[in-house]
Amino acid sequence: MGMKEARLIPDPDGVRRSASTLSQQAYLALADLIRRRELPSEAPLVEMQLAERLGVSRTPLRQALQRLESEGLLRKDANRSFVIRRVELKEYLQSLRVREILEPEAAALVIGRVSSDEVERVRKGLIRVRDAKPYDMLAHWRSDDEVHNLFIRGCGNDVLTRILLSLRGTTQLFEIERLVDRLEPDSAEHERILDALAAGDLKGVRKSVASHINSLFRFAVEAVG
Repeated sequence: MGMKEARLIPDPDGVRRSASTLSQQAYLALADLIRRRELPSEAPLVEMQLAERLGVSRTPLRQALQRLESEGLLRKDANRSFVIRRVELKEYLQSLRVREILEPEAAALVIGRVSSDEVERVRKGLIRVRDAKPYDMLAHWRSDDEVHNLFIRGCGNDVLTRILLSLRGTTQLFEIERLVDRLEPDSAEHERILDALAAGDLKGVRKSVASHINSLFRFAVEAVG
């Protein structure tokens, strides 16, 4: 595939886009490339090639890379080049154990902060992904982000948000080839979380989030066993 064909960020009608918009688009495009495993772990990312591939200049690309670094998806090697982190099973499982403690608290904090309209918007997206044929891995990841970001980004505690975003980055970097097998359990578990949020059920939302994280832990152990 040539560089022109590989552009992931369209520029319809030659409309001039702001640097912040370009940075956000580059961030989303890079996150998708990482999730599709199209950028190899631990290999230096060549900024000039990425900028051309995504159709952006170096400045918004670098902003996107720095954001991905802050979320734990990238790190810098000895030569100060960005590389995708490699996450082994031990780190993944340990990260899930920390998430199992912290995410229920973030979800509890968002009670009363999130609107029923927002919960229902996320629920509709979840159902759309669950029922889609064929299965769409990227849509699955995005729906997962939408559910968890309701309370991770909405909890009102900036420190907790940063920690959990980093931990979720670790989750997404761990390479489990059977992600499709998580579609049905994820959908059911996420719906229980949304039900508890919609009802303002403090105890229920803590329990449903902790149960979901524990389910991910057990699935990972079985998947690599």
